[in-house]
Amino acid sequence: MTIKLIGLKADHFRHPLDLKATTQLKQIPGLDLALRGLLGGVAEDFFYLNNIASSILINDKQLPDLHNLLLSACEILDIEPPQLYIRQNPIPNAYTLAIRGKKPFIVIHTSLLEILTDEEIQAVIAHELGHLKCEHGVYLSLANIMVLAANLIPSWGTLLAQSLQNQLLQWVRCAEFSCDRSALLVVQDPRIVMSLLMKLTGGSPRFASKLNLEAFMEQVKEYKTISNSDIGKMLQEMQTSSLTHPLPILRAKEIENWSTSPNYYQLIQKDIIGYNNLSDNQGGWRNW
Repeated sequence: MTIKLIGLKADHFRHPLDLKATTQLKQIPGLDLALRGLLGGVAEDFFYLNNIASSILINDKQLPDLHNLLLSACEILDIEPPQLYIRQNPIPNAYTLAIRGKKPFIVIHTSLLEILTDEEIQAVIAHELGHLKCEHGVYLSLANIMVLAANLIPSWGTLLAQSLQNQLLQWVRCAEFSCDRSALLVVQDPRIVMSLLMKLTGGSPRFASKLNLEAFMEQVKEYKTISNSDIGKMLQEMQTSSLTHPLPILRAKEIENWSTSPNYYQLIQKDIIGYNNLSDNQGGWRNW
């Protein structure tokens, strides 16, 4: 039986790297105001129109089993349910957006549903809910706009765009850690989240159910041995510097670590209401 985390706050489970990167973004002058001024409600209306016209809206009449997974996850995380859409797409993916918080939504591609169990699908939903809980969508949307605008300024735009892009990609990668934690808080079984990440790495409708999680986690050890040399460290940094997500094997290891941490056990064993001093000084980050 899963535990409902009534009164849960984002900072109760936010990864330390996410907290640090978000704090740095907030120090950019006018970040929030720029987003609200540039987009207003137009972007939300655009995405709503696009979703409602080109995707399947999930509710109690349309694929109610998926709708119940959403409602259950929202109840556990103590968050208002966003709209959930299913979109035909051959690339396994899911994403969320909440520019001003008025019309938040989650979109899941059909190809992702085809390789996951119901529990893993709920972990995907919970991961995306983590973006809403932590208000990641606001900064990500503005980041893309600022990078584009900087590229339009010939004299210093390229340098600014590159610097900002690097900072934003680092932030996005850090934010994913928090959302993986959100997934674990909902399904409350680290193997489900780790299996989801494994299938995102190399799953297919034919082989997804045959993948071996233990063998997948052995790849983490192989990856870490490469960092024992300076060249190996350099290659790893080159590999990850342009990515929007941390490497799946490392995300899986981080979830495995956090699932045994005092922070996680405090969250799932205590009444969250009034328990606002939760901290994560040993949040499982071990330089994957």
